[in-house]
Amino acid sequence: MIIFVRRSAAAVVLGAALVGCGSGTGASRGSLATQPSASASSASGQPAPAPSPERAAPPTLAAGPGGLTPVFERAFDTRTKTVALTFDADMTADQGPRAAGGEHFDNPALIASLRRLKVPATVFMTGRWAEEYPDQARSIGRDPLFEIANHSYSHHAFTSPCYGLPTVSGQRMRTDVERAFAAFRKAGARNVVPYFRFPGGCYDDGALRALAPAKVTAVQWDVVSGDAFARDGEAVAEQVLAGVRPGSVVVMHCTRSAAPVTEQAVLRIVPELRERGYRFVKVSELMER
Repeated sequence: MIIFVRRSAAAVVLGAALVGCGSGTGASRGSLATQPSASASSASGQPAPAPSPERAAPPTLAAGPGGLTPVFERAFDTRTKTVALTFDADMTADQGPRAAGGEHFDNPALIASLRRLKVPATVFMTGRWAEEYPDQARSIGRDPLFEIANHSYSHHAFTSPCYGLPTVSGQRMRTDVERAFAAFRKAGARNVVPYFRFPGGCYDDGALRALAPAKVTAVQWDVVSGDAFARDGEAVAEQVLAGVRPGSVVVMHCTRSAAPVTEQAVLRIVPELRERGYRFVKVSELMER
């Protein structure tokens, strides 16, 4: 379902949003400063999750106009055939009973296929997901093939309307992000980057202002996979393959119940893009370009 997301005065909305699982439109980077910041801190006010000694600190963008949280949408270098597959690991704060009843918000087969295919990826994880699946969060967050980014704790909206999601108040937005980072630490994840994806992809200037002290870079996308609630993996693959350009960020999902054909789509997307000469990278590498 394609839905218009409210414009931010600091950025132009591009693209389309999918209901429910963290897909939406993003702000144009053209209105934001685009130089990488020399340092980053976590939303808790503490230093950003420390990289392992062999890794450089992940790049971030400089603050936008008026100090607003910067928004990254795709690589600035569009000459190199690189593409970032990103996967939203969605679970809202009130979905515990559904998980207890047998609903699967994880997708271990998808992660296993990415490993087998040696595809680097960025997983935008909610804190509630990390609490429900701590072993998987730790495994993903310690595998150098992957990096974990923040998708909020509760998967509640940071502006309204946003697909009927409950809304986080401005005073609680930073706390919600802090709580997610804390859940990743508790699970034992190490490869955590100071990036944030708005639930539903919905944001406005108020949300960008509220998150500014967190020193995160908001990450959107330029290719919508259409995997949310899809039943045809080939159609999802076709949509991605038609949309990818050098430097693209693709939004997909790591949630079996809401995106059951994502793995099937990936199994076609990866070899075809490689045949076209594309190299898969994490968002942190794409942001350096």
